[in-house]
Amino acid sequence: MKIKMNLNPKFFALVLVLILFNCKNENTFSDYQYADRPVLLTCGDFNSKLYHEALYSFENDILSFYGKNNKNASQTQAYNQFVRDAFYGRVRLKFEDMVSAHTLKVFEALKNENTLWDVNNTKSHLNYKSPMVSCIANSIQDTALKTTLNSLITTNSMSPKLFGAPLINKYRTAIKDKYLATYIALDLFYAKLFDVDLSKINSNKPESKVDFNKKPE
Repeated sequence: MKIKMNLNPKFFALVLVLILFNCKNENTFSDYQYADRPVLLTCGDFNSKLYHEALYSFENDILSFYGKNNKNASQTQAYNQFVRDAFYGRVRLKFEDMVSAHTLKVFEALKNENTLWDVNNTKSHLNYKSPMVSCIANSIQDTALKTTLNSLITTNSMSPKLFGAPLINKYRTAIKDKYLATYIALDLFYAKLFDVDLSKINSNKPESKVDFNKKPE
């Protein structure tokens, strides 16, 4: 006896779309080098492991870069120099030397965070209306910076240049406030990589790991 199966075409199409959607958005990144470090962010339903990895890898890169001629350089000094260079437009010429091979892997994974980016934004490729940025804007500890950031976003005036003016004098805050540090990493670092010729980055250069337990100066 033959059993005749009738599949609803609409149901089959829905299942197929869900499968493809889940496959497309699946986080395939697995090279976590900072998984043993403390959890820094709490932003609800988001890829916390990836964002933590992105922040730690960024901090490692800027300290390694700005401390290459100063073995006693601190994370505070690295933030100071990076924020100033970013604000005055000097970092763009140095990304090829600053970015590590591991950070490139993290960046490729971050590209799959679809709501995080706005490639059509001429001011920054970061999507200021994304849930992640909203979490950051509402969680920054410094009241003045929080007010300024939220006001710029609400009025659609946000840009790295406008927020950079008050940020440049508050770089020390990023050492303890990792929501602010994550903003810096995403908008002044990872978002800029979309405009960098990544083929020029030497992925074979030796990588150094910084001591995150070193007391900030």
